[in-house]
Amino acid sequence: MDEKEIKEAVKAGYGMAAEKKANACCETSSSCCGGGMDQSKAVSVMVGYEPEELANLPEGAILGLGCGNPVAIAALEEGETVLDLGSGAGIDCFLAASKVGPTGRVIGIDMTKEMLDLARRNAEESPYDNVEFREGEIEALPVDDGTVDVIISNCVINLSTDKPAVFREAFRVLKPGGRLMVSDIVLTGELPEDVKGDIYEYVSCVAGASMREDYLRYIEEAGFTDVEVVEESSYSELDMVRSAKVSARKPVD
Repeated sequence: MDEKEIKEAVKAGYGMAAEKKANACCETSSSCCGGGMDQSKAVSVMVGYEPEELANLPEGAILGLGCGNPVAIAALEEGETVLDLGSGAGIDCFLAASKVGPTGRVIGIDMTKEMLDLARRNAEESPYDNVEFREGEIEALPVDDGTVDVIISNCVINLSTDKPAVFREAFRVLKPGGRLMVSDIVLTGELPEDVKGDIYEYVSCVAGASMREDYLRYIEEAGFTDVEVVEESSYSELDMVRSAKVSARKPVD
C-alpha cells in the first residue's frame, strides 16, 4: 500500500460513512428520527460517551467511529480555543463547544468532503455558533501558529501515513502551555502480515496504527512534554491492538 492509495481509501471509506448517516437521518423510519438507541449511539456509549451528552447533540453527529471520548479528559475551560484533528461529523466539536461556552471557539479539521458537508449541516441544526469546520489534512493544518489552547483527536491519527508530521503541526498551532488530548489506536506487538497489508484493516484503524512506544516518541520528538498514557483498553480481538488516551503539553518556554 502506498500513501496515495491509503489516502484515497480513507477518504472513500469515511465519505461512505458520512453519506450513509446523512441519508439515514433523512428517512422517517430511521432511529435518527426517534425511538431507541441506535447502533452508533450504542458504540459511542461503549467507548466512553454519556447517554445524556449524546442526547443533546444533532443526531447526524453521532457515527460511532471513535475509540474514546477525548473531551472527557481535556478539562476544557470557558473561553478556550479547541482544535479537533479529523473532526468527522462533529461529535467532539459540539461537546467541546458546550464546555468552552460562547466566548470560546472550536475548529474541526477534516479532509473528507462528505464528512465536512455532514458536519456543517449538523452545525446548522445545533445551538452552537462557536464551531467551524475547515477542509484540510492533519499533516498540514490550515491554522495559524500559536492560536490554539487545546487539541483533541479521536481515532484519526492512526490513519495518517506521517504521524510525526501530525504532531509537529499540533505543536506549531498550540499556544505555549497548550494541551494535546487524543484518543487513538496503538499497538503493543507486531500485527500479522495479512492484517498489515489489508487496506480494509487500514481504514478500520488497525493496520496503520503505530507501536505504543513509537507513538509516544513521535509526540516527544515534536517538542511536547508530560507525555502520558492516561488510560488504555483492548480494542479488537487482536490482543496487541489497544485504545489509548494520551495527554501531552507544549512547554511555556
